[in-house]
Amino acid sequence: MKLKTKSGPVLFDLDNTDNVTPSTAPPVPELDIILTPTAMQRVASLAAKRPNRLVRWFWGLLFSLIGLLISVAAWDFVIGLLYRSPILGWVAVGLTGLFCGVLLLISLREMAAFGQLRRVNRIQTGAAEALINHNLTRALEVTGQITALYQSRDDTRWGREVFADKRSDMFDADALLGLAENTILAPLDARARLEVEAAARQVATITAIVPLALADVLTALTANMRMIRRIAEIYEGRSGTLGTWRLARQVLSHLVTTGAIAVGDDLIGSVVGGGLLSKVSRRFGEGVINGALTARVGVAAMEVCRPLAFAAERKPLVTSLVKQSLKGLFGNILKDH
Repeated sequence: MKLKTKSGPVLFDLDNTDNVTPSTAPPVPELDIILTPTAMQRVASLAAKRPNRLVRWFWGLLFSLIGLLISVAAWDFVIGLLYRSPILGWVAVGLTGLFCGVLLLISLREMAAFGQLRRVNRIQTGAAEALINHNLTRALEVTGQITALYQSRDDTRWGREVFADKRSDMFDADALLGLAENTILAPLDARARLEVEAAARQVATITAIVPLALADVLTALTANMRMIRRIAEIYEGRSGTLGTWRLARQVLSHLVTTGAIAVGDDLIGSVVGGGLLSKVSRRFGEGVINGALTARVGVAAMEVCRPLAFAAERKPLVTSLVKQSLKGLFGNILKDH
């Protein structure tokens, strides 16, 4: 095919076009923003990837060696200081003792956080067994464990009182666990939903307005870790640093395994299909997608941390979370266009 222009003819090579029809023609490629990995995909793949045994041995031995060197150096420093200046030496002994005490408290806190995670996992397993077997006795045990879990929480006091008044009217496991969801867990669900919306808004905003390389990845990582930690504190009461990392690995591993972190599905299609990305810049489009994937991670964190699976209460929809979190964020931009 030849097309003549002012600067000369332009040739187009049309190979194998005899059998091409509108029905057999290849589809129009999607926007590049959909095809390229987003920050949340990179963060999820990075966090969910489990290192091999050799790498774990390497880091374990390295940290053990560093700890031994620091301990020996501190011991030699304190002993030498005691010989040179007893007063300063005893000051160093006191500071070292205080430091070791703080480390012990941190270790106890981390152990308590891991114990809390195991406690919630046992409640989840018991609730699943009660629902499958329709075992009212097992459901009573599970609801008792949930009540004990939130016994010292003022934000669940009203729900626990209502549950205590109405649980005698429930004669099957489904109704009893549903009552616990509606009374005890409903206020916690509302707080967790606000945390997810805030994290999605933050990730979308930083991605849209900060053009620095890897800024969106760092923002997505920190915002999601903070969101998972706060959701764990809402449902479980405490969450240590190591416990948060373990929980984050559980959440992101589940998302990667099930393919829920992919962007080419109906959720992102509904966001992009509304014409938003055609009206704003590429960075704003990436912000919307990263915010949507952050909301998805938040919903998964709620499912992992929640003592009961969503049954009587409806699981938060990612689409509604995205709309609520981004409400008004791009409003002025859309009006200008």
